[in-house]
Amino acid sequence: MNTFAQSDKVKKRVMHRDNYSFLTTAPVPKVIRTMALPTVISMLVTSIYNIVDAWYVGQLNTQATAAVGVVFPLMAVIQAVGFFFGQGSGTYISRKLGAKDVSSARVMASTAFFSCLICGILITVIGHLFISPLALLLGSTPTILPYTKTYLGVILLGVPFMACSMTLNNQMRFQGNASNAMFGIMTGALLNVVLVPLLMFVFHMGIFGCALGTVISEFTGFVVLLLMSFRKQNVHISARCVSWRKGEFAFEIFEGGTPSLTRQGLASVSTLLLNVTASVYGDAAIAGMSLVTRISFVVFAIIIGIGQGFQPLCGFNYGAKLYKRVKQGYFYGLKLSLMILAFFFIVCMVWAEQLIEVLRPDPEVIAIGAVALRWQAITFPLAAMITMSNMTLQTSGKSLAANIVAASRNGIFFIPLILILPKMFGLFGVEICQAVSDFLAFCLALPIIWNYFRKLGK
Repeated sequence: MNTFAQSDKVKKRVMHRDNYSFLTTAPVPKVIRTMALPTVISMLVTSIYNIVDAWYVGQLNTQATAAVGVVFPLMAVIQAVGFFFGQGSGTYISRKLGAKDVSSARVMASTAFFSCLICGILITVIGHLFISPLALLLGSTPTILPYTKTYLGVILLGVPFMACSMTLNNQMRFQGNASNAMFGIMTGALLNVVLVPLLMFVFHMGIFGCALGTVISEFTGFVVLLLMSFRKQNVHISARCVSWRKGEFAFEIFEGGTPSLTRQGLASVSTLLLNVTASVYGDAAIAGMSLVTRISFVVFAIIIGIGQGFQPLCGFNYGAKLYKRVKQGYFYGLKLSLMILAFFFIVCMVWAEQLIEVLRPDPEVIAIGAVALRWQAITFPLAAMITMSNMTLQTSGKSLAANIVAASRNGIFFIPLILILPKMFGLFGVEICQAVSDFLAFCLALPIIWNYFRKLGK
């Protein structure tokens, strides 16, 4: 190795020494709180501006609200791509930084970023070529199809930036730089809250303005995250470091990213099936169920944020073979998540109608949404164990087990249930489907995570 390469490697090791020391030696509760707070804030801001978008569109009509709900599965697909490359590379990056191998971490970060960018561009092109069939596939009815195509056409233009933002965000988190990731995400989210109503109501662009404001905001957040990635505490991204030739990096992205792809991809499929099934009962049913999905996303954003705050600790300590800290972090995150979910359980059970009414003051939408929200709230506490277990298995490189847990909630159980329960119970079957699926997913995840810690102890 030449002198320049040696000095460059030493420089990078010094750069990440502070994060390494903090993540592997500081008290576990302090580490998780420090890592989780910026992530929870960024997740909350992102989910809240989705709710705000729903509220703005709800001021137009029920058809526009339903159209945005129909496109929501595509947003999950975009997130799935970003999380696939971001978490697939991030789990590897955190383990390599834990083992003090910064050079491999940089190659992985660069390879994943540019791979995500190419995938995002392909989705944009293919989506525009088949926009009408895609809108119908997502569950659009003839009455909402014009709204769906307008909103979808603009959102597709932002796919590369949305997906790459997720990739950068996850890579920074896994390096222990959650505050950098938060700043980038919040910039786009806060701009969205201001820009969307300006375009919709001041410039009278309607649902087109909602989509345009979202894309401009996502692009802004992407630019900020990209600039933040070049700060000294982050692993720098460079086209010169991209390596598609080495199967190691592609395999690591696939192994570490498939649980996220499974989780987010099946969330998209389940939402699509939910829209298609609900469409039998009218536009109000689609609107009501889509609003419940968005409200639940706000709640789960907090839990996902705590889980993502735990992942750097898990990755670094697993890489450093400090398995006791991995276990301590898991149970602390689980306890914290349960406390928060218990609070939201009470809120949603008591004020279900009011929460739906704020977003769409339509009596039929409120009636359908309130029932579904209460059933979902019953299984809120179960989501804590499912989420923490999935992220622990994924970050530790237990791809098969992580994929099984990730697939359970929105795939293994939800897909057959959404096909069976409505035939047995009608609209009520649609409203209770996610709650039943969550209970079964909890029963599946429990023995898997118990077996993981049993082996870890040995």
